[in-house]
Amino acid sequence: MAHPNEDLLREGYAAFGRGDLDALQNQFFAPDITWHYPGKSPFAGDYRGTGEVVGWLMRTFEVTGGTIRVDLNTVVANDDVAVALTTINAQRDGKAISDDTVQVFRIRDGKATEVWTYPADLYANDAFWS
Repeated sequence: MAHPNEDLLREGYAAFGRGDLDALQNQFFAPDITWHYPGKSPFAGDYRGTGEVVGWLMRTFEVTGGTIRVDLNTVVANDDVAVALTTINAQRDGKAISDDTVQVFRIRDGKATEVWTYPADLYANDAFWS
């Protein structure tokens, strides 16, 4: 039987895959969520609150023409933290990316409160999102 936080992440990634940002905002993210995205691209930074996080995610859909896809490979979870091993695929402006990424989620009361993203190739991510 899967840990409830593993199920939470699987549901969250499925919602993202459907483009259901309302479900992410209302069911998956805590109101005070902080998302840390590394690098030097215009997408890098710390996003605070569901408005900023969902706005940032919407930008990823917009600039990729909806081609962004996150393949969830593995989830490991306990009562406080869940780790997702993913592959991010997207295209934009004649560029393409396929990058293995680790995302670490702090979870409280069944919602993600903080997220750290760790791309395998930060330079490729910076080039793609710039």
